[in-house]
Order: sequence, then C-alpha cells, then structure tokens
Amino acid sequence: MPIPTHAPATGRTLLRDGVYGRLRDAIIDGTLEPGEQLRDGELAAWLGVSRTPVREALLRLAGSGLVIARPGRSTVVSELDPRALREARDVVAAMHRLAVGKAVPLLSDADLDAMRDAARRFAAAVEAGDVDAAVAADDDLHGVPVKVAGNRAVADVLEQYTPLLRRAERLRFAAPDAQESIARHDELIRLCDARDAEGAAAVAAGTWSALLPGTG
Repeated sequence: MPIPTHAPATGRTLLRDGVYGRLRDAIIDGTLEPGEQLRDGELAAWLGVSRTPVREALLRLAGSGLVIARPGRSTVVSELDPRALREARDVVAAMHRLAVGKAVPLLSDADLDAMRDAARRFAAAVEAGDVDAAVAADDDLHGVPVKVAGNRAVADVLEQYTPLLRRAERLRFAAPDAQESIARHDELIRLCDARDAEGAAAVAAGTWSALLPGTG
C-alpha cells in the first residue's frame, strides 16, 4: 500500500499514555485514596485535558484492577483486596520467572552491570527511606532481564498486572523487612552472572512471591 500522506497521531497517543501514567501514579502513591470516587470532569480539570483521555485511562486502570468501574453509577479507586493482590502477584512472579530463565544465557556484561547499579541504588534508597527511589531502582533491576528476554507477551502482562502490586510494594519497601529484598537482589545477580538460569528464575519468582508474606 502507498505510504500515508498524513502524520501519525503521536500527540494523542502520548497524551493518552501521559494521563494514564499520572492517574496510575496518583493511585499508587495515595494521592487518590482507596474508595475515593473518580469523576472524569474533575480529573480532566485537574490534569488540564479533555474528558476523553481521562475516560480511556480509567478503562485501562479498571483492567489493571486499580479502579472499579460501575457503569451508570460511579468509578472508585479500588481497595487493597487480598485476593486480587495474590492473583496479580502470582501472575507477575510467573512472568518474571519466564523472563529471567530465557534472559540469563543472553545477558551481557553491560546488562549485569546495569542490574548491579540498580541494586546499589535500591539499597541506598531503602537505607534512606526513599520509597519512590526504591521502587524506581527495583523496576530498573527487574526490567533488564525482561527487556533482554524480548518476549512481548510477558512485557504486556507485566504492564497490566504490576501496577496493582505497586501499593503493596511501597508498603514493603518502607518496612524493616525491605532488607530481605536487598539480599534477594544480590542473589539474583550472582546467579545470573553464574549463568544459572534455573536458579536465577526461581529467585526472581520468589522475590515477587514474597511481596505478600503469609498470604500463601
């Protein structure tokens, strides 16, 4: 087919993703609290956009479980539902197991250095009590094998279900047992460096499984 003469609608895509990201982060950091009613007009005014990207973002957030949409009634921020968290945790753990198992033989020295750097930043953030920085560093560390694995389906599933776990992550990283995550990161990197794909995959999955201790 001939090349289209019109430019792609990148502006709209960026706007839509930006609105989604801001609302997602506002829910995760508690700006928008569990049980709070979300009105698209108020959110649009707050973000300085039209209602359309807000409505689209709320649909995506509903798909991730961060909001509950009741057609014709209301849309509210979801509570921290233990069952939903467990289900999302198990899916995310399985995806990281798969990604790490495939990535280990492919990791370069630069990839391992990036993981080590992220682990150092995570440890420093935990020591400083900086939860935002800890979450960002944790994302960077686990993101390396996901990117190297190159499985688009895994990345898509993680993009959908990881946000639901963010509030639980923030609680864990602010607690004393966050030190356990530092040790798990070090062990994950050690096994990746040793090219122990099975062992590294098990540690990666266990890191996420441990996010909700005592829930089975």
